[in-house]
Amino acid sequence: MQRILIVDDEGDVRDSIKSVLDLAGYTVRTAENAADALDQLERMPIDVVITDIIMPKMNGVQAIESIRKAFPRVRIVAISGGGNFGLAAYQPTAITTNAYLASAEKAGAHLVLTKPFEAEDLIEAVEKLLGVGHA
Repeated sequence: MQRILIVDDEGDVRDSIKSVLDLAGYTVRTAENAADALDQLERMPIDVVITDIIMPKMNGVQAIESIRKAFPRVRIVAISGGGNFGLAAYQPTAITTNAYLASAEKAGAHLVLTKPFEAEDLIEAVEKLLGVGHA
């Protein structure tokens, strides 16, 4: 069975992604921050990491760089909805989110998804990465 680790500081996001992937038949673990994720990667084999980009302490880009260096076989999906902390009237969502996800790709993410995304898109991304690893 394929093992997936979800890293997101928002519990509802982690739980939603876990539910989708549990129903799809994957073994799913979760971590609320990058440090916990790296610890779990040290303790057990993981096939795919799905990580948020905007997180406190170590952000997702730093996490991706660390994972790629220490665990080069792990496939990574970066997810982000952007970080719009400005005035409500000014919302550069697409630009901000694209910049975060471009940074994630540069750091070594294999795929990126913009939040919110559909369950089918998530499963398709995971299947694509698992297919790449087993081709």
